[in-house]
Parts: sequence; C-alpha cells; structure tokens
Amino acid sequence: MVAGTTLFETAMSDTSTSELTRYYDAVPYDSHPFPQTAIEHLESLAFLFGLDTPAPAKARVLELGCAAGGNIVPFAIRHPSAQAIGVDLSPVQIAQGAAALAAMRLSNVELRAFNIAEIDASFGQFDYIVCHGVYSWVPGPVQDAILRVCAENLAPSGVAYVSYNVYPGWKAREIVRDAMILRGGPRDTPEEKLSYARGMLEFLDQSARPDSVLKKTLDETMPIVRGGSSSYLLHEFLEPCNAPCYFKEFVERAGSHGLAYLADAEPATMFVQNYGEKAREPLLRECGGSQVLMEQYLDFLVNRTFRQTLLVKAERAGEIRYRLDAARLRALQFAGVFAPEDGSAIRLDGPEQACKAMRNLQVVLRLPVHKAVAQVLEQHYPATVPVEALITAAVERTGQPRDVVESPIMAMLEELLILGAVRVRRTAPEVASQISAAPRALDALRLAPGVALEAGVDASVCNAWHELVALTALERCLLEVLDGQHSPDALAAHVATAVRSDRLRFIKDGQPLGDNAQADAFIGQQIAQALHDLRRKGLLVA
Repeated sequence: MVAGTTLFETAMSDTSTSELTRYYDAVPYDSHPFPQTAIEHLESLAFLFGLDTPAPAKARVLELGCAAGGNIVPFAIRHPSAQAIGVDLSPVQIAQGAAALAAMRLSNVELRAFNIAEIDASFGQFDYIVCHGVYSWVPGPVQDAILRVCAENLAPSGVAYVSYNVYPGWKAREIVRDAMILRGGPRDTPEEKLSYARGMLEFLDQSARPDSVLKKTLDETMPIVRGGSSSYLLHEFLEPCNAPCYFKEFVERAGSHGLAYLADAEPATMFVQNYGEKAREPLLRECGGSQVLMEQYLDFLVNRTFRQTLLVKAERAGEIRYRLDAARLRALQFAGVFAPEDGSAIRLDGPEQACKAMRNLQVVLRLPVHKAVAQVLEQHYPATVPVEALITAAVERTGQPRDVVESPIMAMLEELLILGAVRVRRTAPEVASQISAAPRALDALRLAPGVALEAGVDASVCNAWHELVALTALERCLLEVLDGQHSPDALAAHVATAVRSDRLRFIKDGQPLGDNAQADAFIGQQIAQALHDLRRKGLLVA
C-alpha cells in the first residue's frame, strides 16, 4: 500500500512538473529585478530587527524560480566576489539567461534548468535564498519543497525570502480568476486564452448589478487586468496553479520546517502606527506582543492580497527585536528624495514645507534641522549618507550645536523609516553622488544585451538599487564609453561620431539638427543632462 501510494504521488508530481514546464516555456516570465528582493535590502532588514547576516559582497545566493536570471544576475554584477545560483523549471528561459551571461562575461553566477523539488544537500548552503513569484503558483508538494530548501540549504545566519498571494484579499480575486479560466482556459494558445478571458471580464463588468459583490470586485480588479502585462496576467490569473493562503497559515507551515518569521520585505506594512490611531491601541491590546498575529489582523484591515516574507532559522527567533534600536539605526546608511510640493527649493528658514518623498509619500519638514537632513539626502541621492555625516552636515548648515540637532535627527530618521519614506543599507552602494571628470558605469551594465543602440528601440538596465530603469537613446550611446577613461570632451566627440554615422539623431523644434555651432551647444547641453539623469538613475559609480 505504501509503495503504491508513493508511485502514484510520483506519477502525479511528474505530470504536474511537465505541465508547468510546458506552460513556463510557452509563457515566459518577464525576467527583471525586483527591488524588494535585493540581497542588500534583506541584509539591512535583518540588521534593523536585531540580526547580523553575511555581507552581500561575498555571499552565496540561491534563487528558486529565476526565469532568465533578470533578478539574480544584477546582484552578481554588483558583487563580483559573491557566488549566485539560479534554478528554474524552464530550459527555454535558462538558455536565454545563459546567453546574456556570456555577453556580459560574468563568471560568478550560474543558471540551471532544475526542479526545485530535487534540490538537496549537494547544492550546499546559502547565505540568502530568494523565491519570488513561485510559491502560490506551484502544487502543494512543490510548496513544501520550497520551504524544505529554505530550511535545509540556508546557512545558520542566513535569510530566506518567499513571496505569495494571501487571503483575505485573494478571496475576491478568485472570483475573477475563475471567470477568466471558465472562458479562456479551454483555448489553445496563451494569446487566445488571455483574449477570451479579458472578454469575459468586460462582459461581467458591463452586466453586473451596480450593488453586487461581483461589481465591487471587478471595480478593484479591472484596472489591474486592463493595465497588466500579458505575462503577468497569464501567470497570475490563468496559470494552472494559484493557491493563496493566510499569512498566519504560511508562518505555521514555515515553522513546521524549522523556520521563523523575521519581517516583511516592505517593513512599513509591519508598523501598526501607519494604520491610524483607531487601529493602533485596540490591536496592541488584542495581539499581546505577537508580531505575527498583529500582521494577520492588519491583513484583514487592508484586505491584503500579496506578501513578501523573510524567514530565518527557528533557532534565531529569540534574537529578533521589533522595537527599533537606536544603535542599529546609527549604523545604517540612509538615502532619500525630497521635492517640495510648491516647486521651490528646500529652505532652512521660514515656514514648514510639504515634500514628496520615496514611494510618493508626503512628509512635512517643520524644523531647520529636518530641512538640513532633507537637503543632504536629496543632493546625494541615489548615494547613501551615514547618520554621522547627516548630523555633521546639519550642525554646519543650521549653526546649531550637536547636542541640539542630534535627537531630532534620530527621531526624524526613525519616523521616515517606519513610514517607508527613506531607503537604508548596511554598506554604501557603489553609486556616484556627483559626476566625475571621467564618468564610469559598471562594465557588465554597458555590455548587457539590449543596451546597444542597434539592439532595438527600447532598453532598460538594473541600477545600484536593484531597480529596472529605462534608457534614452543618448544615454545608451554614452554608456558605450562610460568606462572611467573618457573626459567630457571625449564623450562629446563620441556622440558627434554617432550623429555623423546616423546612429543617433537630435531633434529640436521638430527638425533634425545640422552641423553648426548652435547644434553643438544644444548637443552639449543634452549630454550634460543625460549624465545628470544617469547619475540620478543610479547607473554611474564612484
């Protein structure tokens, strides 16, 4: 009986694996970086909540479900002394990634066509394991395998990241998914499936009663369906598997594998004070200090649909601290943007100023010391600034003594961090805070497939903050020679050559620019602006 059951389960597993492999080959994931999975980000969050983890610069990293490597390869580019392995079920996507690696001449990252369920001790241990966009979209046995790998192949001081769909938010979305599958599922090609599925939703949206649960669900979901990419929609709504769960349930599953909850990859979601005073006091009383229970309540409060959970070995659970520690805050590097909403500059005197910060959040700068900190962060972005440097700069800019400015600066940084209005790192990212006499970008970025002007109309690359940023034609032209060996005059000469060979065109007032002094001046201005933009995009290194 036992042997028969095992064989049956194996056959079912093989069938599911083959079906998923065919689907992933036919409908490849968009392979690009996800900032919330950046290893430097995971290290910083672990440190913030009391845990020391291996430095990314020499870490071993495993990505489960790496597609063509768009998320793990940029990490390997930033850290040539680190080692990275990506596995994916789709040989087609792995082959695409391998071709890109060859073009970029990277030797510290390996991509393998491999079944997650077959990963064992021979893979070794990893300081960080990332599994983004896989867990909810695979059968139960593979979900168990993901958590097993996160437990057995994670180094004692390591961190694992797993993202997944969650209830209660996905309760409503399941109605949409079921309707899409009803009409789109039987079609032959992915394009037909999606076309028919979208048609089903348009019909329901036009026909549903205004006061019905269906109509409210469609009002929330239709903007996603209408604006989402084909790849996203095919995987999120039409993939063979999509099994959401409650956050508390996921934590219990992880616990059965010897893993403990550490944090969410978007830490602002963890702090109850971000949800208003009406929610804060009742939840603090109700949850009795349980972070997991608190966040499960918050999931209900906001009807959450998606989570990005950081896990550690269960033995480390006692070291986790959710009350922010001043000494650890001081050890972090901070980065942020602050744009006054009235379009003016940040002023050290005068009335308070409302600014747009990271994630389009509004913050109000009330004191001169707050404005000084915002000035420094804005001027250096995308580079980070150590806390000590922020305090020193505030003293110099306000003329106030250190013992006066230090406390409000620390309170400000803690508040901004809780809101999610700043970014933090343990170690400063390799990114320029100003344009040097001979600007430089990382060689692997300059050589990345698709960046060359001849590669196509559109191009994008991953920056120092693990974000995908789009490039203009002029920026792509400049990247060819941003090797730290070319002066501004040499850059201008390179661009001029590209213009003469018709690789690059400049249009002003709807007309192509000719060859004259006025055109040279205009092109010079455009080059200066492009270098400024490349720096702000996080593509120039110090």
